[in-house]
Amino acid sequence: MKRTIAEILRAHIDTLWQDVAWSLRTLRRSAGFTLTVVIVAALGIGGNTAAFTLLDYVLLRPLPFSHPENLVMVYQTQSMTGGGRVPVSPANFRDWQTMNKSFESLGGYTPRVLNLSGQGEPQQLSAVAVTSELFHVLRVQPAMGRGFNADDEREGAPGAAVLGIDLASALYGNAADALGRTIRLDNQPFTITGIMPAGFAFPTRDAQLWIPLQFSADMFTDPDNRANLSVTAIGRLQPGISNNQANMDLGRIAAQLQQAFPKENKGIGAGAVKLQDVISPKAKMLVIAVFGAASCVMLIACTNLASLLFARFSVRRREVAIRMAIGAGRPRLLRQLFTENFVLALLGGVLGLVLADFMMPTLVRLVPEALPVSGVPVVDLRVFFFAALLTIATCIAFGAVPALRASRQLDAAALRVKSALGGRSDRLRTALVLAEIVCTVTLLVSAGLLLRALWRVQKMDPGFHADNVLTLRTRLSMPKYSEQQRRTQLFSNILSKTRSLPGVESAAYTSFIPMVFGGGIFPVTTLETRASGETAVQSSIRYVTPDFFTTLGIPIVQGRGINDHDTSTAPFVAVVSESLARNLWPGQNPLDHPVNVTFHDRKVIGVVRDIAVRGLEQASEPQIYLSSQQVADGELPFFVPKDLVVRVTHNPDAIVPAIRRIIHEADPELPVSNVQMVKDIVYSQTASRRAQLRVLGAFGVVAFLLAAIGIYGLLSFAVSVRTPEVGLRLALGAKPGKILNMFLRKGMVLSCAGVAIALPLSYFAARGMSALLFGVQPGDPLVYVAAALLAVGLALGGSFIPALRAARVNPAITVRAE
Repeated sequence: MKRTIAEILRAHIDTLWQDVAWSLRTLRRSAGFTLTVVIVAALGIGGNTAAFTLLDYVLLRPLPFSHPENLVMVYQTQSMTGGGRVPVSPANFRDWQTMNKSFESLGGYTPRVLNLSGQGEPQQLSAVAVTSELFHVLRVQPAMGRGFNADDEREGAPGAAVLGIDLASALYGNAADALGRTIRLDNQPFTITGIMPAGFAFPTRDAQLWIPLQFSADMFTDPDNRANLSVTAIGRLQPGISNNQANMDLGRIAAQLQQAFPKENKGIGAGAVKLQDVISPKAKMLVIAVFGAASCVMLIACTNLASLLFARFSVRRREVAIRMAIGAGRPRLLRQLFTENFVLALLGGVLGLVLADFMMPTLVRLVPEALPVSGVPVVDLRVFFFAALLTIATCIAFGAVPALRASRQLDAAALRVKSALGGRSDRLRTALVLAEIVCTVTLLVSAGLLLRALWRVQKMDPGFHADNVLTLRTRLSMPKYSEQQRRTQLFSNILSKTRSLPGVESAAYTSFIPMVFGGGIFPVTTLETRASGETAVQSSIRYVTPDFFTTLGIPIVQGRGINDHDTSTAPFVAVVSESLARNLWPGQNPLDHPVNVTFHDRKVIGVVRDIAVRGLEQASEPQIYLSSQQVADGELPFFVPKDLVVRVTHNPDAIVPAIRRIIHEADPELPVSNVQMVKDIVYSQTASRRAQLRVLGAFGVVAFLLAAIGIYGLLSFAVSVRTPEVGLRLALGAKPGKILNMFLRKGMVLSCAGVAIALPLSYFAARGMSALLFGVQPGDPLVYVAAALLAVGLALGGSFIPALRAARVNPAITVRAE
């Protein structure tokens, strides 16, 4: 009589339940073995799941926009800066919009920082000025209200603002209540026209609100303004247009603009790159390196698990033979063994998910800041499925071969012995441990090279003395402080009172703190370069107040710094860095030479040491410093001094409240932000490297311990199997020391073979992560020697106890037992 599908399904479920119950009883009787397997599986699955979460979040997951594969960043290139990607000038951007044949639409944006007042304490907000096309390019519209139109972009148009939903909720409780309200940004009224949907983050996670990007008429009429590189362009490709075709189109436009503006657009090119690929190669390589390290740990975990189960099934060989002798079928036996493996893998997978979630706060630090997504990576449903697949794969990988070997037709001899170890099994277990050593050495070399790179970065001299220097930001609102005289009065008021505080040695204002922002790039010319038509030297500029060099500890090599006499009515002056002096006047005394920068001729009055303006790891361009009093009203508002630096003798925490009171008395609408020590800014330059080292170092330590366990397990099992042989050797006169050396030699040979295989593989891996090494050679011999010595130490540590146990075998008991 045929059974129904329901009956067959019920029978399978009953059988599965029996197998699960049998597996749990069996594993409970071997609690130590079960706990070891679950922990090893959890380490492999947890590390790999966490690394995949990071990889998926940064590189695999599509950007949260409609058809993100058609979104590109359109950039300008300049031959004088090495052809790197830079923003575009408003005039060139407008020409790109009208002349291109590749884009459905082209939008642009410029990051801004705005002061919000009238809503409690003044605060500084991260804003983005956008063209009206940008939201259309992204195909994202406000969840409430409207975006921007061409009227909002007109110069002098009433202010409009679109708020992020978090900011709107923080200001008004209910985001919907923000619509139509007026807020004051930089002392100007802005009407809230829209609220962006939850999760919208563009161009970075920090963006809080968006305002229209308004261009003045002279941005398009004055040819000199084609050097104003202030707009980052985003385009959406037309259907059927590839990125290569768009690049050809942009090349055609750039060539035409060079012909139309031979002076202003000399050496100017254009290109496009997929928005998903804007992440730096260094950030990509880091994510891939982390995933590779996790995969090595996973491989080591799997080989350890396979080795453990080989040992377990070898011990259970007699049990399996008895069950088959009394009638158990091989398929039924295989099913039970696979069920036991699956239960182990499932327990390891659950614990691994917990471990992955625990690791995420550390891995979050490796997410690139420029990624236009909100939130942080989490172990979500997508990652859960990855973990489930990984668990199943682990179950098959470490359970299939032992289960198949254990369930083979066994002869009567298996009923008379408790265990056996075949030659092929021993060779396979040896190969697995060899693979563990290879992966471990590769991870140790990678972590060692990153450690060397970190030491190298930490030894970099920033060019200034960061100790005991406090900094905070008081960004000035425009047009309230567009007049230079009003700014000078404010600076003088704040600085004079700050300098009089107990514990303050000196204080000054600057446009930008080094390493927080490199500074704007401006061409610097001399009489000689203008006469010869040579390309101007690109330099970053800062407007500073007197005592800036003293406060920040930048040595003055020649001449003097900026002082109180360098006013708007005095001759315009400049202080240049040593590298700029060498570039402009090689072999000459630069003092009193005239330079032209920021639209004015200036006399060089001093030369100072170069500083790392763009961070410890990035090349810094030459620098030039200008007097904060020698800038015309309304000129270069972005470069108006905003960062206060204060050199203190003790207890900066006690001085901060007093400085806040001074600033509040000078202008209650000035927000105070970015309060920190300059030494912390320098220290933060290595924060990402420390996070890299912690992650890869943690994987390396786990791999090291697992490999040690693997060697220990292999030799322990070899000792247990070869105990009769060892007893016989000892009974025939072999010395215990010789037995000890025999097993130690096995571990040493294994480690040396693993090192020999691993070192060339490690070199190729190091070559692949060269972007992370900061000048450290991929073949650094010190790192490779250290990794090899650690591998030898690993072998000695894992081999010693089993070898010692073998040397202590009692030959009388062993021979009698046989």
